[in-house]
Amino acid sequence: MALLEYNEITERKYIVMDGQPYEVISSHVFRKQQRKPVNATKLKNMMTGKVTEYSFHQSEKMAEAEIDEREVKYLYNAKSEYWFCEATDASKRFQVSEDVVGAQGRFLKPNTVITQYLFDDQPMGFKFPITVDLKVTEAPPNIKGDTSSGGTKVVTLETGATIDVPLFVNAGEVIKINTETGEYRERVGK
Repeated sequence: MALLEYNEITERKYIVMDGQPYEVISSHVFRKQQRKPVNATKLKNMMTGKVTEYSFHQSEKMAEAEIDEREVKYLYNAKSEYWFCEATDASKRFQVSEDVVGAQGRFLKPNTVITQYLFDDQPMGFKFPITVDLKVTEAPPNIKGDTSSGGTKVVTLETGATIDVPLFVNAGEVIKINTETGEYRERVGK
């Protein structure tokens, strides 16, 4: 494992702290008055998903985490468990708790192939596509006088997720969704 200086701990890097892998969400190197520089960071624990703040001082070095990736196929979810299999071998099935999958899991369609992150052969998280195209299955009817620049309504998607969309979106249409924010992006088609 490579050791990172305090100022090399930047966004999108992975480090090992207290034996756990962390993703650096944000970092800012600054100097307080006459003191030595520090790197104020926000770190996300890749095993638990918890975000913490930590300041690295000039003398500190951290080990860079070696993160492995593998392709997995989403099968289905039941209760609070998501079931996956290896992309190349459907007989190797495994379940992951809803906490580990996170809020982005609600936009997964069956048989979608995504990347799973591994640390010391322990599964820890997933890399989801930034946008997905999903069909609207249920949408309240439009009311005369609705405009495209007006308010929003809640619709149900083919995965069962509900999101806010503009009033002009109808059932049966396909829309693009940002999986990181859960927001409507655009209408794709029917």
